[in-house]
Order: sequence, then structure tokens, then C-alpha cells
Amino acid sequence: MNDQHVVGSGEFRYRVAVDWPDWPDNWNMIEVVGVATDSLDRVFVLSRGEHPVTVFDRDGRFLFSWGEGLFARPHGITVTPDDTVFCTDDFGHTVRQFTTDGKLLMTLGTHGVPSDTGATSLDYRTIRRAGPPFHFPTNVAKSPSGELFVSDGYGNARIHKFSGEGRLLHSWGEPGSGPGQFHIPHGIAIDQNGKIYVADRENHRVQVFDGNGKYEMQWNNMHRPCALYCCGGQGNKSAPTFIIGELGPGMPVNTKHTNLGPRLAIVDRKGNTIM
Repeated sequence: MNDQHVVGSGEFRYRVAVDWPDWPDNWNMIEVVGVATDSLDRVFVLSRGEHPVTVFDRDGRFLFSWGEGLFARPHGITVTPDDTVFCTDDFGHTVRQFTTDGKLLMTLGTHGVPSDTGATSLDYRTIRRAGPPFHFPTNVAKSPSGELFVSDGYGNARIHKFSGEGRLLHSWGEPGSGPGQFHIPHGIAIDQNGKIYVADRENHRVQVFDGNGKYEMQWNNMHRPCALYCCGGQGNKSAPTFIIGELGPGMPVNTKHTNLGPRLAIVDRKGNTIM
């Protein structure tokens, strides 16, 4: 592999595609906040511009867009193995399910109506108590058995478990820094065994739970982990690895912490750094 624009080491080496993707002319692209792929290797880009969901082929060629005028503020996007698309709208306090071409299938939450947690802003320090869905939700993951898990979020401190049909089954978490507590549960992922991994951003850790919310362990030595993706580990052939996006310094409460970011880290299922 030519070393120009190559990052990483060992088997985890990647070349930066400098000109990817090819945005349509005169589009106003503001804050790309999420990326996901479907079974056809199409890439779904979620942004806060005029065209919230923009779809490209794997080479970066524009295919189509959807979601215009629908979101208060897009935040997270997930494409599940059955090729349905989940988008979180944090200012809208909703989670929506779509087909890959943008047909709305289901809405969780009431648009524009936050749950009562005492929060007065996006600052997690204003939260006074845990609440029901949703108050600035962040991301969605789907378990191998079909349940939906939503991290909630800036104005709450909970994980909500739903049936595949959208019925609330269970919630856990509260504001704080102890086991099972959260200061901005921002990213969420699930492995092939149904374990739940939550990027607990302002506590600088990833917490690991079973499918019912029982705390199992945590990964430390991170700096504001926000994005979390589980890859590999299908069947019993290989153990999963995790790609974690870390923000580095930001909010005033964290400026005294060691700067470990911004960066992408690859870790094993026990949180040990691979790269």
C-alpha cells in the first residue's frame, strides 16, 4: 500500500480518500454528524445542511437524498442488517425509522416535546433526574434478536430498550459517574451476543451491559468518546473489535483532563487498545 495518506498500523491500515465524496454543486453541507452503510455498500451521510440524508455509492458518487424539512436537528444514523434506517433528532426529541429510500415507517417520541428531567439546555450538568424517552436522544442500535436500544442523551441519562415494533420494554441509568450512571450517553453499539456498549462521553469511558441493562464492566483511559462501532465477531469465528471516536477537549468541565483526542481508537472487547 502506498504510504501517501495512509493512517494506522499493522492489519489496521487505511488510505484517506481525499476527494470522497462528490457533493452536488451548490449544496450547503453543514456538520456531517453520522455515516452508515447498507447491504449494497451505499453510504448514508447524515448532516445538518439542507439535505439531511445524502446517499452515495462506495466510490463517492451521489445517488439521492431525502429527509428535507423533517428534522429539527439531525444527530445519529444507523442502518440495520435488514436495511432499515434509524435517525435520531435530538432537538426534535424523536427517533424515526425509514426505508433506505426515505419512506417513514415509525416514529418514537413526540416531535418537539422533551421528557421532564429538569434539564434546561444541552449541558448535562443541568439534568436533575432521569426521565422517560426522550430528551435530546443521541443514537440507536439494534440487537441480534430485534430489540432497539436508544441512548438518551444530552438532556437525559438513560438507555431505553424497545421492542422491534416500538414498545418501550425497559430503561436504565441516571445522572452520575458510578456504574450504570451517565454523563451524556452518546454512542451505542451491540455485539453478536447482545451485549450493550455505551460511549459515556463526559465520564470518559465506555460502559458494557447485558441486554437487560445489568452493568458488567467499563473501559477507561478515553477522552470524551462519542462514536462507537462494533465490527467483526460474526458467529463464533472471531472476536469483535470496536472503533471509537474521541472528541478531545471541549466543554469547560473537562479542560483539565489529559488530552487523548481527537482520535479514532480500535479496541478489543475488553477495551484493550489495538491501534
